[in-house]
Amino acid sequence: MSDVELARIPGGDVTLHDARRSTRRTVTLEPFEMGVYPVTQEQLGEVLGVAASNPRRPAVEVSWQRAVRFCNALSEWEGLDAAYTVDGEEVRWHVDSDGYRLPTEAEWEFACRAGSTGPHYGPLADVAWTAADGVSAPQPVGGKLPNLHGLFDTLGNVWEWCWDFLDPERYDEYRVFRGGGYADDAWSVRAGVRRGSGPRTTHDDVGFRVARGGFDGMDAAQGWSAAADEVAGGRPLPPGWTPRR
Repeated sequence: MSDVELARIPGGDVTLHDARRSTRRTVTLEPFEMGVYPVTQEQLGEVLGVAASNPRRPAVEVSWQRAVRFCNALSEWEGLDAAYTVDGEEVRWHVDSDGYRLPTEAEWEFACRAGSTGPHYGPLADVAWTAADGVSAPQPVGGKLPNLHGLFDTLGNVWEWCWDFLDPERYDEYRVFRGGGYADDAWSVRAGVRRGSGPRTTHDDVGFRVARGGFDGMDAAQGWSAAADEVAGGRPLPPGWTPRR
Protein backbone atom coordinates (compact mmCIF):
# COMPACT_ATOMS: atom_id res chain seq x y z
CA MET A 1 0.00 0.00 0.00
CA SER A 2 1.09 3.60 -0.56
CA ASP A 3 2.44 4.71 2.81
CA VAL A 4 0.58 7.37 4.77
CA GLU A 5 3.43 9.68 5.75
CA LEU A 6 3.09 11.32 9.17
CA ALA A 7 4.80 14.32 10.74
CA ARG A 8 5.38 14.65 14.48
CA ILE A 9 3.58 17.73 15.78
CA PRO A 10 4.86 19.07 19.12
CA GLY A 11 2.55 20.00 21.94
CA GLY A 12 1.54 23.61 22.47
CA ASP A 13 -1.31 26.07 22.75
CA VAL A 14 -3.79 27.16 20.11
CA THR A 15 -6.61 29.69 20.42
CA LEU A 16 -9.83 28.79 18.60
CA HIS A 17 -12.28 31.49 17.52
CA ASP A 18 -16.01 30.92 17.13
CA ALA A 19 -17.16 33.87 15.01
CA ARG A 20 -20.87 33.20 15.51
CA ARG A 21 -20.57 33.31 19.26
CA SER A 22 -17.77 35.89 19.31
CA THR A 23 -15.88 33.64 21.71
CA ARG A 24 -12.30 32.42 21.97
CA ARG A 25 -10.84 29.51 23.87
CA THR A 26 -7.25 28.41 24.28
CA VAL A 27 -6.47 24.70 24.09
CA THR A 28 -3.26 23.07 25.32
CA LEU A 29 -2.34 20.10 23.15
CA GLU A 30 -0.15 17.09 23.78
CA PRO A 31 2.18 15.99 20.94
CA PHE A 32 0.52 14.01 18.15
CA GLU A 33 1.10 12.95 14.55
CA MET A 34 -0.55 14.37 11.45
CA GLY A 35 -0.61 13.29 7.81
CA VAL A 36 1.93 15.17 5.70
CA TYR A 37 -0.61 15.20 2.84
CA PRO A 38 -4.36 14.84 2.54
CA VAL A 39 -5.38 11.23 1.92
CA THR A 40 -5.03 10.59 -1.80
CA GLN A 41 -7.33 8.78 -4.19
CA GLU A 42 -4.73 6.02 -4.42
CA GLN A 43 -4.64 5.50 -0.65
CA LEU A 44 -8.42 5.57 -0.31
CA GLY A 45 -8.72 3.11 -3.18
CA GLU A 46 -6.21 0.65 -1.76
CA VAL A 47 -7.77 0.62 1.71
CA LEU A 48 -11.47 0.70 0.77
CA GLY A 49 -11.27 -1.02 -2.61
CA VAL A 50 -12.46 1.80 -4.86
CA ALA A 51 -11.09 3.02 -8.18
CA ALA A 52 -8.63 5.93 -8.29
CA SER A 53 -8.86 7.97 -11.49
CA ASN A 54 -6.17 10.45 -10.35
CA PRO A 55 -4.00 8.62 -7.80
CA ARG A 56 -2.06 11.63 -6.46
CA ARG A 57 -5.00 13.97 -6.12
CA PRO A 58 -6.72 14.27 -2.74
CA ALA A 59 -9.63 11.90 -2.26
CA VAL A 60 -12.87 13.91 -2.42
CA GLU A 61 -16.58 13.04 -2.44
CA VAL A 62 -15.75 11.37 0.88
CA SER A 63 -18.27 11.76 3.68
CA TRP A 64 -17.22 12.19 7.31
CA GLN A 65 -18.59 8.72 8.03
CA ARG A 66 -16.51 7.22 5.23
CA ALA A 67 -13.41 9.02 6.46
CA VAL A 68 -14.00 7.39 9.86
CA ARG A 69 -14.31 3.97 8.21
CA PHE A 70 -11.08 4.60 6.29
CA CYS A 71 -9.27 5.40 9.54
CA ASN A 72 -10.45 2.15 11.15
CA ALA A 73 -9.60 0.11 8.05
CA LEU A 74 -6.12 1.62 7.86
CA SER A 75 -5.56 0.87 11.55
CA GLU A 76 -6.58 -2.75 10.97
CA TRP A 77 -4.30 -2.92 7.92
CA GLU A 78 -1.34 -1.87 10.07
CA GLY A 79 -2.25 -3.98 13.10
CA LEU A 80 -3.30 -1.05 15.29
CA ASP A 81 -6.29 -0.81 17.60
CA ALA A 82 -9.16 1.03 15.92
CA ALA A 83 -9.72 4.56 17.19
CA TYR A 84 -13.47 4.39 16.60
CA THR A 85 -16.43 2.21 17.45
CA VAL A 86 -19.19 2.69 14.87
CA ASP A 87 -22.78 1.73 15.70
CA GLY A 88 -25.01 2.90 12.87
CA GLU A 89 -24.87 6.70 12.92
CA GLU A 90 -23.14 6.79 16.30
CA VAL A 91 -19.35 7.01 16.38
CA ARG A 92 -17.31 6.87 19.57
CA TRP A 93 -13.65 7.89 19.69
CA HIS A 94 -11.49 5.82 22.05
CA VAL A 95 -9.04 8.56 22.95
CA ASP A 96 -6.45 6.14 24.35
CA SER A 97 -6.15 4.34 21.00
CA ASP A 98 -3.06 4.96 18.89
CA GLY A 99 -4.88 4.03 15.70
CA TYR A 100 -5.55 6.34 12.77
CA ARG A 101 -8.25 8.94 13.25
CA LEU A 102 -9.44 12.37 12.19
CA PRO A 103 -7.71 15.30 13.89
CA THR A 104 -9.63 17.34 16.40
CA GLU A 105 -10.35 20.87 15.30
CA ALA A 106 -7.75 22.19 17.75
CA GLU A 107 -5.12 19.76 16.44
CA TRP A 108 -5.90 20.71 12.85
CA GLU A 109 -5.54 24.45 13.42
CA PHE A 110 -2.40 24.09 15.53
CA ALA A 111 -0.79 21.85 12.89
CA CYS A 112 -1.86 24.17 10.06
CA ARG A 113 -0.54 27.32 11.71
CA ALA A 114 2.85 25.78 12.52
CA GLY A 115 3.68 28.71 14.78
CA SER A 116 2.26 31.40 12.50
CA THR A 117 -0.23 33.89 13.91
CA GLY A 118 -1.74 35.36 10.74
CA PRO A 119 -4.39 33.84 8.48
CA HIS A 120 -1.78 32.03 6.33
CA TYR A 121 1.53 30.33 7.10
CA GLY A 122 3.11 31.85 3.98
CA PRO A 123 2.20 33.86 0.85
CA LEU A 124 -1.07 32.28 -0.25
CA ALA A 125 -0.03 31.93 -3.88
CA ASP A 126 2.98 29.89 -2.76
CA VAL A 127 1.29 27.57 -0.25
CA ALA A 128 -2.31 27.00 -1.42
CA TRP A 129 -4.33 26.12 -4.50
CA THR A 130 -7.22 28.63 -4.59
CA ALA A 131 -9.60 30.26 -7.05
CA ALA A 132 -6.76 32.60 -8.02
CA ASP A 133 -5.02 29.67 -9.73
CA GLY A 134 -7.96 29.10 -12.08
CA VAL A 135 -7.94 25.31 -11.68
CA SER A 136 -11.16 23.32 -12.04
CA ALA A 137 -10.38 20.34 -9.80
CA PRO A 138 -8.20 19.37 -6.85
CA GLN A 139 -4.52 19.27 -7.71
CA PRO A 140 -1.94 16.54 -6.95
CA VAL A 141 -0.79 16.78 -3.34
CA GLY A 142 2.50 18.48 -2.55
CA GLY A 143 2.45 20.94 -5.43
CA LYS A 144 2.79 24.03 -3.24
CA LEU A 145 5.17 24.85 -0.40
CA PRO A 146 4.73 23.17 3.02
CA ASN A 147 4.38 24.86 6.39
CA LEU A 148 7.08 24.69 9.07
CA HIS A 149 5.75 21.34 10.32
CA GLY A 150 6.36 19.93 6.83
CA LEU A 151 2.64 19.62 6.05
CA PHE A 152 1.44 20.27 2.50
CA ASP A 153 -1.95 21.58 1.39
CA THR A 154 -3.42 22.32 4.82
CA LEU A 155 -4.61 25.54 3.19
CA GLY A 156 -6.30 25.33 -0.19
CA ASN A 157 -6.71 22.41 -2.59
CA VAL A 158 -9.43 20.64 -0.55
CA TRP A 159 -11.23 21.26 2.72
CA GLU A 160 -10.48 18.63 5.37
CA TRP A 161 -12.85 16.89 7.78
CA CYS A 162 -12.16 17.12 11.51
CA TRP A 163 -13.62 15.06 14.35
CA ASP A 164 -15.63 17.85 16.02
CA PHE A 165 -19.21 19.03 15.60
CA LEU A 166 -19.53 22.40 13.86
CA ASP A 167 -22.20 23.89 16.14
CA PRO A 168 -24.94 21.52 17.37
CA GLU A 169 -27.27 24.34 18.40
CA ARG A 170 -27.41 25.75 14.91
CA TYR A 171 -26.35 22.87 12.65
CA ASP A 172 -27.39 19.70 14.47
CA GLU A 173 -25.06 16.82 13.52
CA TYR A 174 -22.82 18.78 11.12
CA ARG A 175 -19.10 18.04 11.44
CA VAL A 176 -16.34 20.56 10.89
CA PHE A 177 -14.14 20.85 7.84
CA ARG A 178 -11.22 23.24 7.60
CA GLY A 179 -8.66 24.81 5.28
CA GLY A 180 -10.42 26.03 2.13
CA GLY A 181 -10.42 24.53 -1.35
CA TYR A 182 -9.24 25.04 -4.91
CA ALA A 183 -12.37 27.03 -5.89
CA ASP A 184 -12.38 29.34 -2.86
CA ASP A 185 -11.32 32.97 -2.70
CA ALA A 186 -8.60 34.02 -0.28
CA TRP A 187 -11.13 35.04 2.39
CA SER A 188 -12.14 31.41 2.86
CA VAL A 189 -8.62 29.97 2.70
CA ARG A 190 -7.49 30.95 6.19
CA ALA A 191 -6.28 28.95 9.17
CA GLY A 192 -9.20 30.05 11.35
CA VAL A 193 -12.14 29.56 8.96
CA ARG A 194 -14.72 26.96 10.04
CA ARG A 195 -17.28 25.28 7.83
CA GLY A 196 -19.07 21.96 7.96
CA SER A 197 -21.68 19.58 6.64
CA GLY A 198 -23.67 16.48 7.48
CA PRO A 199 -21.65 13.36 8.31
CA ARG A 200 -23.01 11.46 5.30
CA THR A 201 -22.73 14.36 2.86
CA THR A 202 -20.07 14.46 0.13
CA HIS A 203 -18.54 17.40 -1.71
CA ASP A 204 -16.20 17.69 -4.67
CA ASP A 205 -13.81 19.89 -2.68
CA VAL A 206 -13.82 18.16 0.73
CA GLY A 207 -11.35 15.44 1.67
CA PHE A 208 -9.48 14.61 4.86
CA ARG A 209 -6.11 14.05 6.49
CA VAL A 210 -5.37 11.49 9.18
CA ALA A 211 -3.88 11.92 12.63
CA ARG A 212 -2.52 9.54 15.26
CA GLY A 213 -1.97 9.78 18.99
CA GLY A 214 -3.49 8.21 22.07
CA PHE A 215 -4.12 10.03 25.33
CA ASP A 216 -4.87 9.19 28.95
CA GLY A 217 -8.46 9.55 30.01
CA MET A 218 -11.86 8.82 28.52
CA ASP A 219 -14.08 10.75 26.11
CA ALA A 220 -11.97 13.91 26.28
CA ALA A 221 -8.71 14.88 24.54
CA GLN A 222 -7.01 17.55 22.49
CA GLY A 223 -9.65 20.24 22.92
CA TRP A 224 -12.65 17.94 22.53
CA SER A 225 -14.91 16.30 25.09
CA ALA A 226 -18.02 14.17 24.85
CA ALA A 227 -19.49 16.07 27.78
CA ALA A 228 -19.29 19.36 25.87
CA ASP A 229 -20.99 17.71 22.89
CA GLU A 230 -23.80 16.41 25.07
CA VAL A 231 -24.63 19.78 26.62
CA ALA A 232 -24.14 21.83 23.45
CA GLY A 233 -27.87 21.89 22.75
CA GLY A 234 -28.68 23.29 26.18
CA ARG A 235 -26.84 26.60 25.99
CA PRO A 236 -28.79 29.80 25.29
CA LEU A 237 -28.78 30.86 21.66
CA PRO A 238 -27.34 34.24 20.72
CA PRO A 239 -29.93 36.91 19.82
CA GLY A 240 -31.31 36.51 16.32
CA TRP A 241 -30.45 32.79 15.96
CA THR A 242 -32.95 29.96 15.97
CA PRO A 243 -32.36 26.20 16.02
CA ARG A 244 -32.00 24.49 12.66
CA ARG A 245 -35.30 22.90 11.56
